[in-house]
Amino acid sequence: MLVYIINKHGRPLMPCSPGKARKLLKAGKAIVVKREPFTLQLLYGSSGYTQPVVLGVDAGSKFIGLSATTENKELFSSEVQLRTDITDLISTRRELRRKRRNRKTRYRQKRFNNRTKSKKPGWIAPTIRNRINTHLKVIENIHKILPVTSIIIETASFDIQKIKNPDISGTEYQQGEQLGFWNVREYVLFRDDHTCQHCKGKSKDHILNSHHIESRKTGGNRPDNLLTLCETCHDQYHKGKIVLDMLKIRGFKHQTFMGIMRNYLLKELKAKYQKVKNTFGYITKNTRIQNNLPKSHHIDAFCITGNIKAERLPYYFLQKQMRKHNRQIHKANPSKNGIRKLNQAPYIIQGFRLFDKVLYNNTKCFIFGRRKSGYFDLRTLSGEIIHRSAKCKELILLTARRTLIMEVKWSDAIPPIP
Repeated sequence: MLVYIINKHGRPLMPCSPGKARKLLKAGKAIVVKREPFTLQLLYGSSGYTQPVVLGVDAGSKFIGLSATTENKELFSSEVQLRTDITDLISTRRELRRKRRNRKTRYRQKRFNNRTKSKKPGWIAPTIRNRINTHLKVIENIHKILPVTSIIIETASFDIQKIKNPDISGTEYQQGEQLGFWNVREYVLFRDDHTCQHCKGKSKDHILNSHHIESRKTGGNRPDNLLTLCETCHDQYHKGKIVLDMLKIRGFKHQTFMGIMRNYLLKELKAKYQKVKNTFGYITKNTRIQNNLPKSHHIDAFCITGNIKAERLPYYFLQKQMRKHNRQIHKANPSKNGIRKLNQAPYIIQGFRLFDKVLYNNTKCFIFGRRKSGYFDLRTLSGEIIHRSAKCKELILLTARRTLIMEVKWSDAIPPIP
């Protein structure tokens, strides 16, 4: 594996081989500043010779692909898994807040008209803001260990109406499916012919409801997520007495995220770095197919760099973004005696935190679950279970938890170096 070098002033240099790094450490000319990716800092002055390094970024709403290359060699390769729980956490927080105010301060005047964040210029939804910040952070982390000279980023734009209706054109883009209807409920009832889609009117119940196929928290109020049910069938479904025969409708949440964030991301990158170029997915796909490369995010990033003849690394870094804090004090549902239990776990148990990287039986893994008795659940980032209940005394702490936890993944074709 390559060893990354920074000079005594903190500026990145070209990486070196493990053999040269070992000699620098034995001679006392360098110190270790980071374990993954393994980075040394020189204790003496250096010439500062560098080569042009191109950073390819495959931007996404769930994964980010990263690859840094020169004309002859790939220097860094990584895949970053982004958080997808922010929408659910914000919705849960809203529900708890409303219930708490209803229980404790029912006399208070409603405050939803006082929320002005969305009215301020430049405001972005928290889910999109988090994704943009993560893109900027991982790019900045690479600039700390490599002398990157230019950035090429692939940003996708989706025509969602074209995906729904391939024949759409002209003024039809301004005439949505709800044209002529007052609200979504009226359109859904008209679409379903004012008939219960389960019993087809056999219950003789004339009260109709708009049922969410997927919960409103995750699926929203779009027409594709709503179904007309009579009051009888609706109550029986939520009591678990009937099962609805319906298909889960495909959503376009991630396509919408990319459509919003692409311009913000490019703008902030160009304001921070000098040489930033934009490319598109069809160019990356064509390059990958012509060179018979498998589909993967870090391989797409390698194709984006343009140095397709460079020697590829036999490994890549798998990174996963973790939640920093848990500010929910109590659990949502109280116990039988009406007491709400604490939702926050202790900060440290037996000297370990959640998602600390540890060594267990010569295997590097992460702590995914802890017990006060000192037995921990150990797993890898890819989901492989190392041990369900390992003793804390058998663990060796390698790296304390961070926002981005990291492990090395080797290619199937090339065995790992012992």
